[in-house]
Amino acid sequence: MRWPLVGIAYILIGIAASLCAWWRGVPVWTHPKPWVVLDFGLERSVYSGLVGVAIAGLVVMTTRALVGRVAFATKLHTELRPLARSMSTATVVYLAATSAFGEELLFRGLLEPWAGLLPQAIVFGVLHQVGGPSRWVWMGWATVMGIMLGAMFHCTGSLVGPVLAHALINAVNLSHLKSFDPHREPRRLGGLLSLREDRSR
Repeated sequence: MRWPLVGIAYILIGIAASLCAWWRGVPVWTHPKPWVVLDFGLERSVYSGLVGVAIAGLVVMTTRALVGRVAFATKLHTELRPLARSMSTATVVYLAATSAFGEELLFRGLLEPWAGLLPQAIVFGVLHQVGGPSRWVWMGWATVMGIMLGAMFHCTGSLVGPVLAHALINAVNLSHLKSFDPHREPRRLGGLLSLREDRSR
């Protein structure tokens, strides 16, 4: 695939969403009615960023725990893996950053204040369908992520956290998708440990 063009498309989506929000008179980077009201923009952004890093860590750990242990997660990982195997590290970082920028500005920054938390998450999930038997699993996972990122935006009042969380999750999970094969046989221990393993059988 032409990944640079995909990244450019995400950037254009983000710019278009920003222009639409400006035309409607809505600030795209801040929620008009946040659940937690903070006085200063910098304070709001730092708070949102810290929440975003924490949420990203939780999602990444959950993903690692599920893949290889739970059937639907392993199947989804296997079906998506060919897409990521051709990516370089630079491509992974590039796509993680641009997709987070474009999708968060569109779904959370523009759609959520207008349509609501749940509707934007459903649209986000539907547009993440892929071909194959696991398409509904991926759509469901994306919907849950849309709710989580949207709730973060609504709670903190800043889009910094959702963008940061989205980028970190995509970067780490794409790298894991590229490098980890859940069906590969585990490596045997080397040296004396391998001899002990053989004698124990």
